[in-house]
Amino acid sequence: MGESVGTLLDLDVTGIAHGGISVARHEGRVVFVSDAIPGERVVARVTEDRKKSFWRADTVSVETPSEHRVDHVWPEAALDRDPAVRAGGAEFGHIALAHQRTLKHDVLVDSFARFAHTDLAEVLGHDVVVEAAPGDDESNGTGWRTRVRLHVDADGTAGPFAARSHTVVPVTSLPLASRVVQENAPLGRGAMPGASVVDVLAPSGSEGARLVIDEQKPTVVTEVVGERSFAVDDNGFWQVHRAAPAVLTAAVQDLVDRDRLDPEGQHLDLYGGVGLLGAALGDLVGPRAKLTSVESSERATEHAQENLAEWIGARAETGRVDRWLQRTVSSLSAGERQRHRAGTIVLDPPRSGAGREVVVQIAALQPAQVVYVACDPVALARDVATFADLGYRLEALRAFDLFPHTHHLEAVARLVPVG
Repeated sequence: MGESVGTLLDLDVTGIAHGGISVARHEGRVVFVSDAIPGERVVARVTEDRKKSFWRADTVSVETPSEHRVDHVWPEAALDRDPAVRAGGAEFGHIALAHQRTLKHDVLVDSFARFAHTDLAEVLGHDVVVEAAPGDDESNGTGWRTRVRLHVDADGTAGPFAARSHTVVPVTSLPLASRVVQENAPLGRGAMPGASVVDVLAPSGSEGARLVIDEQKPTVVTEVVGERSFAVDDNGFWQVHRAAPAVLTAAVQDLVDRDRLDPEGQHLDLYGGVGLLGAALGDLVGPRAKLTSVESSERATEHAQENLAEWIGARAETGRVDRWLQRTVSSLSAGERQRHRAGTIVLDPPRSGAGREVVVQIAALQPAQVVYVACDPVALARDVATFADLGYRLEALRAFDLFPHTHHLEAVARLVPVG
């Protein structure tokens, strides 16, 4: 720790950075400030000064509040608490919901400008809007989490970590969680002795909630999306927002260009999980869809095989996407290559994005179109830039606020061959 840690600074907050942190300057140095809003003047305490180029600081009081500042939706994360014990996971909870979406829009547009050298409004022919999920405006963005992870301290108290730390914060409320999750979360001092992590989840296909404690053996639960049911492990990946599976299913179906969709093509669902987006694609292609879902988790692949069973031509394969693609690209016959060229690829990579190697392999298959679901705007912009180098241009993009009161957003993009 340097000599500036603990120092109080008067800061004029000028912008928002990727990761939900506000940006200010002090004597020419960038300061990343938590719990502030662009346009505010705040007093912030320096928490990190190891880097020459920037410091980090926590807001301790607001001198000139933004018109968009509201009472924090989570009292245990509010400004009147010491920053060291403010609950993490609702870093936009002090900002009016509509303005949160404006800030997310700004981060998305800035990410494309900086990392893809792309003016989104110019490329799309319109400004991109961060769309609300159904019901969120009515609930002020609360009650949406169907899964919550709690950490347990040495005394057996379960709660969230404080922001950017591993300190467990005892809380009495979980306002972002669904009613069932809130009612079943083991909050309170000493409630979970001997445990280290507790996941509380309320699958849509059942009435109650489940607790998954540490590395316990997985149990299969049912998630319902529209008319379809999906088997998924209780400790496996599933979208957290109650409306996200339906929103992303509809978005993928909207972003797939029907004119480019060949029912005879070989279609791919990469990072497919238990087959949610594979099913969205399969519905468009039809009952004879030739569809391969690729996923690194063996248990998720088993569920995907079951969840996609209504399509005779669907199969789920276990493998790391980069290795699977490398193997596939190098071994195709002329006929298979033709079918892949007629195919549509849907991918939903982790937060770090697909990365250059995977994008190169996808482009080598020369698909008719790529629909990319992203939970990180910088990773998406970087991958879109790589696609552009390989002859695929961004043609359409939608963005969704599937994580209200946090900085996260989801985006769905369509990329098509140039010319």
